Parts: sequence; structure tokens; C-alpha cells
Amino acid sequence: MKIKLFIYCIILSLNATAQSIKGKVSDATNSALIGVNVSWVGDPGSAVMTDENGMFSIVKSNSTNLLSFSYLGFKPDTLKIIEDKFYVMVLQEVQNDLDEVVVKSAGVVLDKMSPIHTQIITSKELVKAACCNLSESFETNASISVGNTDAVTGSRQIQLLGMSGSYVQTTLENIPGIRGLGQTFGMNYIPGTWIQSIDIGKGVGSVLTGYENMVGQVNVELHKPDNMDPLFINMYVNNFGRTEGNINLSKKSKKWSTALLTHGSFLASEIDQNKDNFRDLPKYNQINAINRWKYSGEKFMAQFGIRYLNENREGGQTGFKKGVSDLYGFTNHTQRIEGFTKTALLFPNAPYRGLGLILNASYHDSDSKFGKTPYTGTQNTLYGNLIYQDILGNTNHSYKSGVSFLKDEFKEQYTGIYLDRNELVPGVFFEYNYKYLDRTSILIGVRNDFHNLYGNYFTPRIHVMQNLGNNHTFRLSAGKGYRTPNPFAEGYGMLVSNRTVRLLEDLRPEETWTFGGSYVYQWSPQLSISGEFYHTRFQNQMIVDMEHDGYLFFYNLEGKSRTNSALIELNYGPVNRWEVKMGYRYVNNKQTLGKPMGEKVLMDKMFLPKDRLLVNVAYSLPYERWKFDATLHVNGKQRIPMEHSSMSYYDMKTEFAPVYANVNAQITRNFPQLEVYLGGENLTGFKQKNPIIGAENPFGPTFDAGRIWGPVTGATVYTGFRYKMK
Repeated sequence: MKIKLFIYCIILSLNATAQSIKGKVSDATNSALIGVNVSWVGDPGSAVMTDENGMFSIVKSNSTNLLSFSYLGFKPDTLKIIEDKFYVMVLQEVQNDLDEVVVKSAGVVLDKMSPIHTQIITSKELVKAACCNLSESFETNASISVGNTDAVTGSRQIQLLGMSGSYVQTTLENIPGIRGLGQTFGMNYIPGTWIQSIDIGKGVGSVLTGYENMVGQVNVELHKPDNMDPLFINMYVNNFGRTEGNINLSKKSKKWSTALLTHGSFLASEIDQNKDNFRDLPKYNQINAINRWKYSGEKFMAQFGIRYLNENREGGQTGFKKGVSDLYGFTNHTQRIEGFTKTALLFPNAPYRGLGLILNASYHDSDSKFGKTPYTGTQNTLYGNLIYQDILGNTNHSYKSGVSFLKDEFKEQYTGIYLDRNELVPGVFFEYNYKYLDRTSILIGVRNDFHNLYGNYFTPRIHVMQNLGNNHTFRLSAGKGYRTPNPFAEGYGMLVSNRTVRLLEDLRPEETWTFGGSYVYQWSPQLSISGEFYHTRFQNQMIVDMEHDGYLFFYNLEGKSRTNSALIELNYGPVNRWEVKMGYRYVNNKQTLGKPMGEKVLMDKMFLPKDRLLVNVAYSLPYERWKFDATLHVNGKQRIPMEHSSMSYYDMKTEFAPVYANVNAQITRNFPQLEVYLGGENLTGFKQKNPIIGAENPFGPTFDAGRIWGPVTGATVYTGFRYKMK
């Protein structure tokens, strides 16, 4: 049976202007399709792409009424526009395998129109794993890797382009989110069931979201109240006793919609697989909820909401109980309250014009104890961003401009070291975008921020995209970034030790230049091959130095620090219900150490694999009733700090952790409104031997749980279900 693609539309009664055509594109299961190319026939320069909700708005053409739709895995087609109404486009495909109907859409979509090299991880990709929180959402992604920071606290951190997560700007719906003190456990505080999609931008990003983007941006889009199922329930449990429950509710009216997203999880078991009398996983309990509202009018749109989080963690020796035990223990209590508003003035007669205001306020409080040593930290943040967008003459020339404000108030205390600061940073920015047909896109941005403590930040950035033919796409980028380091939050896992902490000097802001580019060859609609290379060079960096027994040093860079990151990736499918993804990444990250001893030695950055291989294979039976996913990770050698007595960096003998591999897999059974899943992580059972040094005497001078480079626990088996009420 010949493959066919048919488009049918349902015309809804909705106020719309004669100057633009609006609509939504979805598949046969009513799931939004992200990144669909929509343009007027004969005018590729008019192209727009559907957003994370599958929505599009395109300026009405005076020369044609035929609208073209193209999307990877679907046959291109056109639609005749008769009335100025809202259109719902449903893309379907009929396969020739036993007359079955199979909807094919990629789980990871490349934003073809963006000059910034951006991958969009859709909800289809996220359900390939349990995806309990953001840190576990990248298991099938070759660009980002995630690892533990230590063997006690359960804190996790991402790595992108060979750099740790503190250099990656993580935003929630383009609002700076995981930053400052929130970096410690922030990846654990965004439940996976709240996530609608994740945008991964590589290289320096847009100037609109600030100066802190140094090597990339991870933007998390949460489920919107006007595009959610009325009821969603998820339950999860694994063999260690970790239990999670999520309930998402939504309600809609003509212009108003609201949603309540909730999460609760706990682990009450004592897990000690290597019998060193230390818990391999901390006990914890977490309550997390967000209530959000949305108003959609013809000339005005608004969103606002409030979020609350409360978590308690308890790790350390088995049998430890807070306040009643002389055993070594780790405790942490975190509370976070956050409120946001996003408002926009719309111009129906000029849909390319808009004025938006983003406001966000948060309070973050963390109270920890490492053995007998307390750590306390609070952060109050106020953020505002006013953005105006318009065109210059025609839609080939557009710009965004605005002003921003950031206020951070930090109060930290650890072993008599007080790090209090009050940052006030007003800023202005301008970004120009030139597009020529669907071939060329140039994005040039500049911003200037005045920091009350550190002076002027000037941030230039440029991105260029060029399509050569229909199959070849090149992107280049360059730009600058700044950030204020937070030594205790970023070195949190290293505090689980009896090292003496030394701040050798006042830490200056970190400053980088990042250059790079990518090439994508679209061999066919189902097969693409891509390669990328990025280089980051520090003009200043906070050096975390744990190369000497008994000490943890923080100091400013003197000398060189640079990172080279290369990635080759192949994506195949979906074809005949198969999907295959392979990626190989090489990283060379070196920084100058030695200031405590008056030396300068260029060394590999610790705990960073030089090589990483990922292979992901997915297969589904007819109608996607059964889905099978498997992922192989091979992690290359990585330098680890030496256990030594010499005080000279030159005498150090380089030591590397071994290459290791792990496998994740999941089976999913789909019913009309229910998904049941069974899966496993680290099925090879690989564990780092003796991850805690001096575990037999945790109050002695050699105790150290921060030299972690691999998994602490063996295989994890989990099961759960997802229920949706349409």
C-alpha cells in the first residue's frame, strides 16, 4: 500500500485578524508537533515554525492562499486557506505494513530555522526512561552527561561541551532558574512529569536571557495549563525503595486556564551494597508543587504562578539519626519559594510586534551539616526582563531590545568563612536577526550590564546559519560570558570530607570566550549525520584544587584554562518502527593549577571523561502498543586527584579512572489512557570500588567522599505507570 499523508482541518470559531493565520499542528494522537515548517507556497522567506505547543502564526500572504507544511518523517503537503480562522492541522501517515497506522515523529528535533545550534527534546523522548527529574532526562542524549558529585549527598550535575553545569545557563521557560545556591540540588528539583520539552542550545546563547550563558543553555518548558490533560497521574518505585508520585491537574475556560502540578517522593531504606557502613544513597523526602494561571486575549496575554519546595536529606553512616547519634552523618534541609509573572501586549494588526515583561522572585534556604561541620546558605533573588520586538522594513529584518534587572542577596557560612554579598545588576540589550529565504540566518546581539561589585560587563555574541542546498546546514557562533562563582554550592560534594577549606583570595567573576560551529547533513528525511566543535577559553576562572591530601583550595586562575569539545552524531528513523541514535564525544579540558605552592602546571580537569560513546535503540510494535528502548553508555578515562604525600605539583603522577560502560533499558505497554513501564538503569552493575576514602574512620584526617568518578550503586530496577484523562 502506497505511503500517503493527508491533512484535514477543523475550523474553530475564534477571533482572528485578517493580517495573520493562526493554527496548531498535531499528530493523530493529538500530540503537538514541534518544529513543523509552515510557509506560503512560493515564498520560503515567510516560513515560521510551530512552537513547543504545536502553535503557529503566519502573516497573511497577498499572492497565494496555499499554505505548505513540512516535517521530518512526514510527506510535505499544502492546504488551501479559505477563511481567516484558526486551523487545527492533523498530520497522519498510513504505512504499508499490514494496513497498520503508525505515527512517526522524532523524539529529538533539531530547530532548523534557528541560527543557534538547538536540539529540542520532546515528551516522546522523555518517556524512553523513567525521567523522575531533570537530572535523569538526558539518559538518551549524546550532548549532555550527568554524574554524581560525591558518594553521600546524592547531588548530581550535568556536563555540556566538556564544562560543568555551572557554566550552562539553565532556564525555566526562559527565566534563569538553576543558579547560585540552587545549583547544588537544582537538577533534582524539577520533576520529569512537569516537563513538556527541553531545548539544548550549544555555544553562547541569546543575549536576551542575560550574561551568564557561557557554553550553552538548557531551557525547560513546563506543561502549560491551556495545553494539558485534565488529569495526569504518575507512580514510580524502584528496588531500593525510592517511591515517587505525581498528580497534574488542569482546567480551562474560553480565556482562562489553570494548572496544579504536584510531586512527592521519598526513600526510607538504608542501602549499603559495598558494606563500608555508609549509605550509598541518602534517605530523603520531598514535597514540590506549582500552581500556574494563564490568560489569553486578543491584545493581552498573561501567565503567573507560585511554586513551593521542601526537602530533607539524611546520609552518612548506617544507623545515623539526626540529633541522636554520634555517627558521621550528612543532613540537609532545603526550602524554596518562587513566584513569577509573564505578561505580553499583542498587536493583532502587526503579529511580528510585541512587548513582554517577565518578573521572577525567589527565596532559597539551605541548612546542611557535614559530620560536625555546619553549612548555611540563603539566597534572595529578584529578576526582571522587559523585551520589545519588531521588524525593520520587512520580516527579513527583525530585532528585539530591552532592559533587565537582577538582584541577588547571598548569605553563606562554613567553618568560620562568611560569604555575604548583595549584587545589583541593571542591563540593556539589543539583538538583530537577518533571514534570507530559508537559507541564511544571522543573529547579532550585544548587551551591557553594570555590576555594583565588579563593574561593567560588555557581552557581544554572533550566530550564523547557512543552508547549502536542501541537505547541508552550517552554523557558527562566538561570544562572551560572565558569572559570579559560588564555591560552596559548586564544591558541595567535596565538603563531605575532612579537608581543610582555604579561599586563597577574593574570587573574581569568571569570564569566557566561546567559539564553535556545527555541520548537519540530512542524508534523507530519516537519516542525519552531524558534527560539531566548540572551544572555550577562560580569561578568569575559579579553580577548585583538591590535589593535596587534607586541603581544598579555591582561587583565581593564573595561567591558561581552555576546553575543546567535539561531537559526531548519527540519527536514523523512525523507519519501520525503528529508531537508532549514536554519538561519540571527545573532550580536552585543561586548566592551570599550583597557586598554593607557587607553581603553574597545566593539567587535565579532574572527574571529566575524555571520551563518551552513546548508542540508543528504540523499537515499537504496531500502534505503539509495546515500546522497547535500550541505551549504552561508554565512559572513557578521566583524571582523578592523586592520593599522595608530595607537596609539589610537578612530582604528581597522573592517575586515571578506568573506562566503564553501563546499560539502561525500558519496556512500555500502552493502553488507551494508561502507560505501564518496567525498566532498569546501570544494568551492567558497574560500581566504583571504595568510593569513600577512610570510611572506617570518618572523623579522621583521611576521610573523603568527594573523589567520585563512577556509579556508587549497582543495577536499579523500576516500574510505574502513567495515567491520562483526556
